Amino acid sequence: MQERSEEQIISRLLELENSGQAERRAELSGERYIALIQDPDTTGGYILQHGLDETEGAEVPEGTEFWDYETWDEARQAFEQLLREARQAGELVEDDSIEGIGDSETGGAEVRDRYSASDEDPLVAGDERQDTIAEDADSEDAV
Repeated sequence: MQERSEEQIISRLLELENSGQAERRAELSGERYIALIQDPDTTGGYILQHGLDETEGAEVPEGTEFWDYETWDEARQAFEQLLREARQAGELVEDDSIEGIGDSETGGAEVRDRYSASDEDPLVAGDERQDTIAEDADSEDAV
């Protein structure tokens, strides 16, 4: 098997995390995240630490680093240790966070509530506009 570069590994880990394949994920202070990831293509495990991606996938977030482990158990133990250290230092914001997942991906239409078109679209005539027209017609008959 060909050795992957650091950039290729980071790209793969971000892809796995964004697709919801991280086993565990935690948010740290300063909009930083750590994730425990098992790449299906390998037998080991990884811990990925990164900041919030504000470039929509164009660049790797600043401060991104990863640690790779020979076995999945080693990776899980190391992740638990990082969580304990972050908790003791007051840096753990949320354990098992889903905040920021998929921020760098753009797929599909924006989901909004079912009444959003009538609330925001001036081309969609709501009940108010129809009632106003009916009231105007009634007031002309009364004159």
